This record gives sequence, C-alpha cells and structure tokens, in this order.
Amino acid sequence: MSRSTIIPFGPQHPAFLEPLNVSLKLDGETVTGAVLNLGYNHRGMEHALSLDYKKTQYLAERVCGICSNHHASAYCQAMESIYGVEIPERARLIRSIMMECQRLTSHLLALGHIAEAVGYENLFMQCFRERELVMRLVNEISGNRVHYSINVIGGVKRDLDASMEKRAAEAMTKLRPKLDELRGIFARDSTLSKRTKGVGKLTETQARDWCTVGPVARASGIWEDVREDSFAAYGMLHLRPVVRAEGDCYARTMVRMDECLRSVDLIEECLSLLREGPVAVDVKGHPTGEGLGRVEAPRGELVYYVKAVGKLQLDRIKIRTPAFVNVPPVQVLLPGCQLADVAVITVSLDPCICCTDR
Repeated sequence: MSRSTIIPFGPQHPAFLEPLNVSLKLDGETVTGAVLNLGYNHRGMEHALSLDYKKTQYLAERVCGICSNHHASAYCQAMESIYGVEIPERARLIRSIMMECQRLTSHLLALGHIAEAVGYENLFMQCFRERELVMRLVNEISGNRVHYSINVIGGVKRDLDASMEKRAAEAMTKLRPKLDELRGIFARDSTLSKRTKGVGKLTETQARDWCTVGPVARASGIWEDVREDSFAAYGMLHLRPVVRAEGDCYARTMVRMDECLRSVDLIEECLSLLREGPVAVDVKGHPTGEGLGRVEAPRGELVYYVKAVGKLQLDRIKIRTPAFVNVPPVQVLLPGCQLADVAVITVSLDPCICCTDR
C-alpha cells in the first residue's frame, strides 16, 4: 500500500535564491500534488501615493533589483503618456541599451541558477563571471550596478560620450564569444540535457491558460514580445523574438541563452544608431490624466498604470509584474515529476518573490 507524504519545499532551500514555498505531496519520490504558498514581501509601495510623483519613480525602481531599470522605464513611459511628450531619439536608444544590458544580467543570473540547481557549481560561476562584464559596464554608464537611476520623466539624465560608446562596443565584442561558449555547454552537455529535456513541460495551451509571459511563454511556442510594440527605440531595431516549442526546462533555458546573444546584437545596433542630440525634454506642471507603460522586462511583460489628478502626488498606481503570472504554473508542472526535479523545474520559471509578493 502506497503512503502519501506532504513536505514543505522552501521557503529556505539551497536551490532558491528567494523565499518561495511549495507544499509537495509525495508518493515515494514522485510528486503527486503541489500547492504554491504566496506570502507578502513588504516593498513599501503604499508610500507611492504619498510621494512627489518624481520621487515615486525611484520607489518603483526598487520593486525588483534584477529588473529595476525596466520598472523605471515603464513608470516614465506611463507618465510621459500623460504629459503627451515624446522623448528624444538619443534618449530612446540609451534606454534600450540599458534595458538590454539588464536583460543580459538577469538572464545570466537565471542561467547560473539553473546550472546550480543541476549541480554544476563551476558553470554557475562561469555565468556570473560573464555577467560581471555587463555589471561593470552599466556601473560605468550610470554610476550604479543595480538600481541604475538613469531614467527621468522626459528622457535620461546621463549621456554616453564617445569614449563610453567605444567602451560599450568593446564590452559587447568581448562578451559575444563567451556567450557562444556558454551556449555550447547548455545546448550539448549530456547531464544538463538529461536533467532538463522533457522535464517540467508546459504546453502552449497551459501557458495561455495561466497567462504566462516572457521566456516562459516563448519557450512554449507563444510568439509574444512587448518589444515588438516599439517602445523606447525598439521600432528602429531589427528585433527577432526567440521562440521554441518544447515547453520544457531545456526550452526555457535555451530561450534565455539565445536572448542573451540577441541582446548583444541589439546593443551593438543601438550604438551604431546613436547620433548627437538632446537626451531629455523639460516636463513641467502637475500631471492630469491616466497613463499606461508597457515594457518587455527580462521575465516578460511589465505594466504600469498611473492616474494623476493635477496634484504633486499620484491618485493611483498599479503594477502588474511578469513573475506574478509566471510563478503559479509551478502547480501544474510539478505533479508527476521526481522530487529531484522540483528545484530544476521551479528555477526554470525564474521566480522573483519581490515581484510576486507585494
């Protein structure tokens, strides 16, 4: 007679970077049920409605450290739509460069995390070694490694001089072969293949039913990338979304890996399009109206809704993060898998509790 056992997986677990908790029902080593327990990670966002709307941007930027620049960009886009201003072309290109740099740092973190979940500590360190190239670059451009604080309503507050443009181009040239090497490992290593191929499969129907976005959705055959809506400078670039059909941990890993290489392409293209000009326009007066900002954050579609009523403080701000919809499908991915695969499957979703528990 089989006996079922219920065990907690997390919130403190070596495979999880953040406090995620899943209650697992086991029959031996096989998972027969999973319940996701979401908590409340206080981010202080209630203060957004008591601050100057310009200061609110810096609070929004701290919702998540891994995609902070995308939060700031989405917020600024929403406010710019209320003001009815169009930011200069050079500012749009710089925003795109910084967002693609952050996509690189986020995806390389996720790839390193997958390597660690499989047991490849050396590969984890290699991912973070290449990630450091980008971290140093954004630090040189913005003065910060995590919260860049480069965006302002109306453009950006830091320009790239000729030497910095050259430094960014050199960094991409140096990074590309390193990413190619990483891709070869993730694509062909036999142990990684056995631990990820056919594991944690999310069908296209399931991906749509759970409203997944970003790499999780694209790995299940859904052609959806907000960058195709031409925010920032993406309408000027040759964007080719990475889409795979397998829907398993391997597909989600390879989508992020290939998107890293595409990000290098986009950054180099942005650098080639930079022309002399202003990087911001003046925005004055207290805003009135409703605005919506949408960007393709590393984990997928990030949406900001803001409402202003002619005061220094906003009347309403609503944030819809990608992790909020990408994490719950873990409940349909885990049943039927082995206990040893729980960490790999969960990590392949690139969960962010800062974005989910608010």
